[in-house]
Amino acid sequence: MTQPNVTDKAKLPFTEQHYFSSYDHFGIHEEMLKDTTRTLSYRSAMFKNKDLFKGKIVLDVGCGTGILSMFAAKAGAKHVYSVDMSNIIEKAREIVALNGFEDKITLIQGKLEDIDLPVDKVDIIVSEWMGYFLLYESMLDTVLYARDKYLVEGGLILPDKCSMYIAGIEDGQYKAEKIAYWEDVYGFDYSPFIKVAMVEPLVDTVDNQSLITTPHKFFEFDINKVTKEQLAFHRHFKLKAIDSDFCHAYIVWWDAEFPGKEKVVLPTGPMTHYTHWKQTVFYMDQVLDLKKGDIIEGSIASRPNSANPRELDIEIGWNLKTTSNDKSREKQGKYNYFMR
Repeated sequence: MTQPNVTDKAKLPFTEQHYFSSYDHFGIHEEMLKDTTRTLSYRSAMFKNKDLFKGKIVLDVGCGTGILSMFAAKAGAKHVYSVDMSNIIEKAREIVALNGFEDKITLIQGKLEDIDLPVDKVDIIVSEWMGYFLLYESMLDTVLYARDKYLVEGGLILPDKCSMYIAGIEDGQYKAEKIAYWEDVYGFDYSPFIKVAMVEPLVDTVDNQSLITTPHKFFEFDINKVTKEQLAFHRHFKLKAIDSDFCHAYIVWWDAEFPGKEKVVLPTGPMTHYTHWKQTVFYMDQVLDLKKGDIIEGSIASRPNSANPRELDIEIGWNLKTTSNDKSREKQGKYNYFMR
């Protein structure tokens, strides 16, 4: 079943047009579908808990190509309402029909905030809303809107719990390639680019062997209860050096947990299988000389950018406390980053 687009993209702010248009393209959906850790986590959460889906009405927020909607239908949902603003929904319509789910899945193009669903309430909300650094692109705001408007009391959200982690890494070679490179570019001083390179965090796959501190879970929330305002945070962390080495950067990753008797967790850390979210790397403007057992106490803050709420302003502060009498290694610092 299909419905016409209820949102005029041309009337949206440019930042919103750009965001939704980025999901029109085939390549980004191919990357997500081929991310087996991501896709199989959703499938496992539904197929291992089919009793939760049997006869239920499901809302898929940001359905993309429709893969999660079809999982839900196959898990026993009575009907699935699948919403997406991007033009990829045209392919989703073909795919849903081709796989025999046309009578089970209704696809609606538009912003969820502009849509009136054909039903007053749904039993389950499914969404793959997570971004880099978990909260980048702030699609979670739309899931919270759907929760407050459509979810029945006691209904389910997949996933429903999230945790964010931070750790220190040794990354001297890559930092030299990315940051120190600008000090001498073919004999010329390009140092004004150093700040540009520093301010924007790097999204990349980090080798687990690069970790030189213990991780710290600094932020967790329950999507059943969290408010939009609570997603802007300021949290403290404490890291312990597990080896003697230089610390050049911090990395952040996250886990998402699904409800049900059969627990399923989607992990994105460097110690687990690859995901397209990778990890987010924040280079410091100094190098910490760590000895095993040293403690880094710090804080991390994140809030939506005032000009474009889908982007994030992030601040990390740190204070190295040594376990030896060598106070010369003690350093403290702070840096502001911008995820755009």
